[in-house]
Amino acid sequence: METQLPKGTRDCPPEEKILKDKIVKTLKSVFELYGYAPLETPVIEKYDILASKYAGGEEITKEIFSLKDQGGRELALRYDLTVPLSRYISMNPSIKLPFKRYQIGEVFRDGPTASSRYRQFTQCDIDVIGCKEILADAEILSMAGFVFKKLGLDAVIKINNRKLLNEMMEFFGVPEQKIETVMLSLDKLEKFGGQSVKNELAEKGITESSINKIMSAVGVKGTNDSRIIQIKNFLKKSEGIMELEELFRYLSMMEISFEFDVSLARGLSYYTGTVFEVFLNGSCVKSAVCAGGRYDRMIGQLVGNREYPAVGISFGLDRIYDAVAEKEPSKTKSTSKVYVIPIKTLGESINLIKLIRGNGINADIDLMGRSPSKNLEYANSLGIPYVIFIGEDELKQEKFKLKDMKSGKEEMMDIDSIIKILCE
Repeated sequence: METQLPKGTRDCPPEEKILKDKIVKTLKSVFELYGYAPLETPVIEKYDILASKYAGGEEITKEIFSLKDQGGRELALRYDLTVPLSRYISMNPSIKLPFKRYQIGEVFRDGPTASSRYRQFTQCDIDVIGCKEILADAEILSMAGFVFKKLGLDAVIKINNRKLLNEMMEFFGVPEQKIETVMLSLDKLEKFGGQSVKNELAEKGITESSINKIMSAVGVKGTNDSRIIQIKNFLKKSEGIMELEELFRYLSMMEISFEFDVSLARGLSYYTGTVFEVFLNGSCVKSAVCAGGRYDRMIGQLVGNREYPAVGISFGLDRIYDAVAEKEPSKTKSTSKVYVIPIKTLGESINLIKLIRGNGINADIDLMGRSPSKNLEYANSLGIPYVIFIGEDELKQEKFKLKDMKSGKEEMMDIDSIIKILCE
């Protein structure tokens, strides 16, 4: 039997997982800084919920990993964290609103694979449920900007509004039943270019006149304000424009830079208002590293038409990892801060490492009785920053030899001084 990974998946060795966990720690710290509480939902959901017409729509339904349990019940692996959140809200109608939650977990999509595009990947979501005010949209974008600043990545936030796109489609003569499929085509503009989208729209039966007007409108250039003005020139009354202008005012107060991108559609059918995607400048990752928007109807439709306005954003951990790793390749393969090398002093070394760990310091110890040179080679290969030698001389002096693996400096020190250095 040939051992290999399923297509679209990958292992995460220690040096990658350590860096990925650091990214998650940063995300969690920012999420909680902004008042979001953690939530966990099952990886497996009922198929009919994930495939509901109120959920992701036809495009995402094609990518569902479906299965049956031994009782013949139709189940599926979740493809995002938003639909499970909606199901959770529907089952807990007495929850206090607004409900601000974050969730970090694995999701699965049986779709095409490419660079930084996997079939199993980790999403890091935040959502605000029960708040219709556009201020919630602005806060989420403010938080997204802060996340990438903390990660040291140069991010570009792109914003649009699905109401505006719907209004434009109607104005340009696109039949109502075809508006959603036109949105799916526009969502491919960044990846495949204008001509490809034009061809696809023509294949969907959109008239040449409508196609030309659509492409002209979504291709407007200039500053954010000038793009708004150009849209207003032909769309005199627009709820989408009003929402965007309100959002832009809040973002200006928060000193958040952004780009109004009229072509941004977001393919999922549940979006109802603001939509946004975040890209990175100067990175090997060309796809959006996080995205989201407002979905005011999905939860309410799942629970029987009760109003549950909602807005959220999802961070793609794997893509963010690729971007961070490109900038700062991680060579650390251990979470240990120090490695203890006993030299015929096993009992004393065990007592020492107990003391070190008791001070909350990650520490490892030689388990195989190897020579000092072999242990140094091992610690260096894992990227452990410090090594402590414990031999007869150290015990006589009641001090220990601490070696800085990066500088090579060695110094005899008492345990209190060592712990102080390791705690820095």
